[in-house]
Formats: sequence, C-alpha cells, structure tokens
Amino acid sequence: MDWSFVRKAWDKWASLNVGFGSSGEPHPLPLKAALLINYDPTGPSRLLSTIAEQEGIKANPIELTHFMDFIKRDKLQTESFIIGPNQYVVTSIHENWFCARCMNTSKPAGEGAIVMQTAAFILVALYDGSMGSASRAMVAVDQFVWQLGRRNL
Repeated sequence: MDWSFVRKAWDKWASLNVGFGSSGEPHPLPLKAALLINYDPTGPSRLLSTIAEQEGIKANPIELTHFMDFIKRDKLQTESFIIGPNQYVVTSIHENWFCARCMNTSKPAGEGAIVMQTAAFILVALYDGSMGSASRAMVAVDQFVWQLGRRNL
C-alpha cells in the first residue's frame, strides 16, 4: 500500500471538495464531509476496517463497526445505516457504489451520502441538498476514486 500517495491524494482532493471553502458560506464545496475507510472484503473476518482519512466529520470507531457490518451484511435495500447523528436509507445501488438519503434531517433540501468501494477502500461522502448537490458530490467522489484506481487501490 502506497500510503504517501493516498495521503497526498486525499489532502489535495479534500481541500478542493470537502468543507466550507474560502467564502465561509455553508458548504459551497460539493461535500460537507468525507471518510476513507480501509477495507479488504477478501481478508480474514478478524481484520478490522480502520479510518484511513476523514474530513469534516469525527467518526466514532464503534459507529464505523456498525457501518461496516451493514456493508458486509449486503442488505442495502432492507436496512438503514447511521453515520454521525444521521440515519440513512439507500436509494440506489450500483456495481461498486450506492446512494442514500438522510431520514432524520432538519434541512429543507435534505442530506445525502454516496458510498463507493475501491479495491482497498470505502469512501463515504456526505452532502447537503438534493439532485444538483448529488450530481456535484458524485463528480467529486468519482475524481478521488479514479485517482485511487490508477494505483489499483
């Protein structure tokens, strides 16, 4: 694993796509938070997933365990998952990624999540808003995953 590449790629990507940006307005960047989790679906079950990087969120290891159990159970259409204070329900499933909407948001436009799996990681991207925001978030997620894919990560 080329950790120096992952760290540099994450730092550059997160600075351009996650958080508030220079204007200080709430979330002018595509994502409000992102989480990169080590994940090897072919590894032994005793191998725990760990948080490799995070921005805009302070993930709890116990929460992470529950989220990874949700992924491993592969019952995306029948169960919900929790990240931070929010509970999400999956709205669309694709080959190596899925989208979800927040069930308990107080924001009028809502909140969403995109979860994408690579060979070595799971990227969780959180955004505020609806369709336009989801499209911008997907572009940001795809850019980072493409960088990882170039190194088979």
